[in-house]
Amino acid sequence: MDSSLNRPLAVVTGASSGIGYELAKQFAQNGFDLLVTATGSSINEAAQAFESLGAKVETVQADLATYDGVETLYDKIKATGQPVDAIAINAGVGVGGEFARETDLKDELNMINLNVVSSVHLAKRVVKDMVERGKGRILFTSSIAALMPGPFEAVYAASKAFLHSFSEALRNELKDTGVTVTALMPGPTETNFFHRADMDDTRVGAAKKDDPASVAKQGFEALMAGKDDIVAGSLMTKIQGAVSKVLPEPMNAELHSKLSEPGSGDK
Repeated sequence: MDSSLNRPLAVVTGASSGIGYELAKQFAQNGFDLLVTATGSSINEAAQAFESLGAKVETVQADLATYDGVETLYDKIKATGQPVDAIAINAGVGVGGEFARETDLKDELNMINLNVVSSVHLAKRVVKDMVERGKGRILFTSSIAALMPGPFEAVYAASKAFLHSFSEALRNELKDTGVTVTALMPGPTETNFFHRADMDDTRVGAAKKDDPASVAKQGFEALMAGKDDIVAGSLMTKIQGAVSKVLPEPMNAELHSKLSEPGSGDK
């Protein structure tokens, strides 16, 4: 589909499903062309949905948990010949279970590589271009889990806390450059996250979750408004986020463990 030369370009990672898919739809519906990426070929099917909303869409299949995967994406960004007006660094994964006896080290190191290392790597590449241009918007998908210790998903919660801290620090560094940084902090959302994290039998995995379209809409609006972060989702999620900010960490950890302990969904 042809696109006007003055349509801005947005990059969305992890765009084949869930919140990333809905973020890409938000950009498409609001006049952006897209460069979207995911690990599997399903990104090409997702692209057709984005094109139906009027966007010109390019796709990249890449494993962002690897250095070469991030470089492949950045090479494609440069090859478009267009400046990146907005980027949603969204790709991520979870691992559930007790750290000492249940989870697999390889899975957790892969999660760190995807959630943390690739986010820093991609931001490092893109933010320099934005600063040189004096314009740009960066959205990191963190989590409400960033606001509390996360028993039974200890490494995941720590990775999201890293992203929140990183986004806030980067935002401060860039305050006079024309580049904004926003952290999107969803609560439990109706995606394949909990199944992939082996958390279907937990209380949080079995409970009703927020609509990813609503989460993405709130995140997109916060990004475009230049906000520093947003706890996105239902009113209950927003209340949980507010409460987590004032409770002592040991209490937050205990509350989180009741939701994420394996088998708690059957209690």
